[in-house]
Amino acid sequence: MDSEFPFIADADFDVRLRNGSRKPYRHEDVAGTTASGPGIIKGQPAAIEEQTSLLGPERSEDSLADDEGSEDESGRAPVYWLLPPFMIYTLAFGAIIVPKLNLILALICRQYFADRRLQDPSFVVLPITFGEDNPQCQIPEVQALVSRFTLYGNLITGILSAIVSPRLGSLSDRYGRKKVIATSMLGMMIAEAITIVTATWADLFSVNWLLLGFLFDGIFGSFTAVMAITHSYATDCTTPANRNVVFGYFHGCLFTGIALGPIIGGYIVRITGQILSIFYLALGAHLLSATFLLLVIPESLSRERQRSARERHRIEEESSRALPGQTWVGTLKSANILAPLDILYPTGEGSSRALRLNLILLSAVDSIMFGVAMGSVTVVVIYSELMFGWGNLETSIFLSTVNICRVLNLLIVLPLVTLIIRGRRPDRSSMTRRSGMDILDINIIRIAVLFDLLGYLGYSVVRTGTLFTLSGAIASIGGMGSPTLQSALTKHVPHDRTGQLLGATGLLHALARVVAPTVFNLIYSLTVGKFTQTVFVCLASTFGVALVCSWFIKPHTQFLENDDLVVGLATDEM
Repeated sequence: MDSEFPFIADADFDVRLRNGSRKPYRHEDVAGTTASGPGIIKGQPAAIEEQTSLLGPERSEDSLADDEGSEDESGRAPVYWLLPPFMIYTLAFGAIIVPKLNLILALICRQYFADRRLQDPSFVVLPITFGEDNPQCQIPEVQALVSRFTLYGNLITGILSAIVSPRLGSLSDRYGRKKVIATSMLGMMIAEAITIVTATWADLFSVNWLLLGFLFDGIFGSFTAVMAITHSYATDCTTPANRNVVFGYFHGCLFTGIALGPIIGGYIVRITGQILSIFYLALGAHLLSATFLLLVIPESLSRERQRSARERHRIEEESSRALPGQTWVGTLKSANILAPLDILYPTGEGSSRALRLNLILLSAVDSIMFGVAMGSVTVVVIYSELMFGWGNLETSIFLSTVNICRVLNLLIVLPLVTLIIRGRRPDRSSMTRRSGMDILDINIIRIAVLFDLLGYLGYSVVRTGTLFTLSGAIASIGGMGSPTLQSALTKHVPHDRTGQLLGATGLLHALARVVAPTVFNLIYSLTVGKFTQTVFVCLASTFGVALVCSWFIKPHTQFLENDDLVVGLATDEM
């Protein structure tokens, strides 16, 4: 519980809430209960007051809104207010990708030649300037050191964010989304500050100090935690029918930042003549995003829901400690970084075989799509430059084209399809009944995976740059899959477990961020010059596995809370 101390500022509201008109929890209903599943206690009320009802004609529009998306004191939290700070965050994230890599290259190159001069005082080398091309650094020895350094940095960030992301997601259920998102942004700010200090006083600080920046970025969850908890915020504020569209907007912001950020960063460095200028601006952008988030945007989770989640968490901890022989088991479980994945395999009351199968399949397909997206970028760029003789200009045009197509699909095609099929507003039955994901969600997922499969098959067979770009545009249609998958996952669990669930997917994303680039780059390095397209055949095969998995996902399957609280069954027959 010590790790929760920074988030307990609002806990004093509990007393006032308990003195309200509705009755508090019936603690006698949960006394002496035993854990019947991961985070589910048999006999426990569903974290809602006993007089709350989801049935009957007397139900008000306000209660409907509260079920589908939390309200703060002034009304429903406006989810679209979160888009501006998130866009600023992603632009800053994208803007430093190339400059940071070049800065690492220059720092390692300086250290390498400094070591050479110590060994051979007569050795002469041209001055190495930050932000310049420095052709003397384009040698295999330096490239190998840079590759190894970035691998270490990605491993540090990926492993730590895999450990932290689920815990941050769970904390956001209990103490609100805003504070946790801002906390994750703090890690990026510390990382940029360390980069600035290391580069400014390069003679005093070794390049290895940059690893400390990767460390802080990982400790605070990195962008995987920001993305997961942002989705949790969107889940609080949207109806299930429109959730995939809103998630698509956030994914559109992400890919816009990745597409436009490097261009903006390049122009800023060129105009200022200083590579560090982009890091100062990125630091300021992250600070602006966090400040806007904390001071302007309302919290998406009502204090009542935060209290309910804290109460449920307290009861679960007390129940776990009360069970004989559970102390050392709990210790081992807390040390297991994969323990948060238990939420993907719920047991006990309210769960079903179909629910567990859906959660496993959806998370597997989601991890495959994220892993390929993260792991194939470097391979695609290197392959295109090798096969078609592309330079920086041609490669930039290719990446911009593919990302623009992806953003257009997320911001135009996905909302349009959803609007045509579901209509502008969900019908009354969809608002009064949580029915899980529907067949439209499943079909969008299948189509997205299919287009990714076709795109990577195209990469493996085409032999011209134009057709290669066309294959990338086809694969970009698959970008609609990730927001739909994340949206579908949230429809399988109660509202007070959304952060916990998306935190678990953040863990999977962080692991994929480490494993996928390593595996795909290894395959490419072993097959280049023999059958160079092997890596794309493997990638297409991976999507083939995801496509097969998607055909076993069943619609209208969800976690069942108490019969008198939720309408709808998670049945195995559907």
